[in-house]
Amino acid sequence: MKVTLERAALLKSLGHVHRVVERRNTIPILSNVLLQANGRSLLLKATDLDLEITETVAADVGQAGSTTLPAHTLYDIVRKLPDGAQVSLEQAGDGGQLLLRSGRSRFTLQSLPETDFPDLNAGDLSHKFVLAAGDLKKLIEKTQFAISTEETRYYLNGIYMHTTDSGGHTMLRAVATDGHRLARVEMPAPAGAAGMPGVIVPRKAVAEVQKLIEDTNTEVGIEMSTTKARFTFGDVVLTSKLIDGTFPDYARVIPSGNDKRLTVERSSFAQAVDRVSTISSERGRAVKLAIADGKLTLSVTNPDSGSATEELEVDYDSSAIDIGFNARYLLDITAQLDSDTALFKLADPGSPTVIQDRDGAAALYVLMPMRV
Repeated sequence: MKVTLERAALLKSLGHVHRVVERRNTIPILSNVLLQANGRSLLLKATDLDLEITETVAADVGQAGSTTLPAHTLYDIVRKLPDGAQVSLEQAGDGGQLLLRSGRSRFTLQSLPETDFPDLNAGDLSHKFVLAAGDLKKLIEKTQFAISTEETRYYLNGIYMHTTDSGGHTMLRAVATDGHRLARVEMPAPAGAAGMPGVIVPRKAVAEVQKLIEDTNTEVGIEMSTTKARFTFGDVVLTSKLIDGTFPDYARVIPSGNDKRLTVERSSFAQAVDRVSTISSERGRAVKLAIADGKLTLSVTNPDSGSATEELEVDYDSSAIDIGFNARYLLDITAQLDSDTALFKLADPGSPTVIQDRDGAAALYVLMPMRV
């Protein structure tokens, strides 16, 4: 194999693929990136056996061939080369080493045969559709924070994507929950999405998809089966296994009868929560909301360091209520809202609260209260 290409193109591609490679691997080949030179391009592929990413970059191929190299080492070398450099990759005599040349720099790298490199065979992907990159980014960003990190409840370790009928329209819906809070975002389903299986996209795949959306004005090709999902971003293709589990019936935990309505100026509220929670010994401590007659009093009491209170004028005309929430969860949710106001629909101090921009907003959040 002999191939020459621009440092910038190789670095960008390695930047995409090397993230999938785990730093510590018991299987040596999984630490490597597969390089395949053919025609006028170089294909790079990396996998952790659950996630696979491939990217094709233009290159001057002197001799077709393929090999595998340590992904993180190769990325670090290319990253440290000067801007505008040309990079030449050439297999040494016996095939067990590869020579990387750029300007006056020479690196000899140990390679492993490409025949050992695993292939994440996706099989037949039954549903195919195209989604605007900006819409996919919105689905992820507004739900990702609520993904559970508790490994025992593995079926909550991702975003549940499915289609549903809402008022006669087919909607594409993304849901994530960790049992304390729930995020649900929906948008009109694109052509081809109707009837797709409900799938749980794992946390790592979600994070990689988000990083690969570099231009929100492009489109992303999405293919799904019951076990795998594939996302195509131009020359980059990300294939992921899906979580093999049943996502809970989230509709049951979204209350519909919360009749106490609190409307608050979003940024003022978030800043006030952030200020009073400073007194907490840890970020998860409850902040108490005392709401009555157009006034909201936020307070935190910490036996070790003191207490804090702050008052806000709000729109509220129901009976008085005192309720506590995790301060960090409140900040996470208010950060996702798009409008200048936040609408809280409350029932009582022990029941879940619904938070939205407004009635009927595409994004809906449910937050469980804490005892205060």
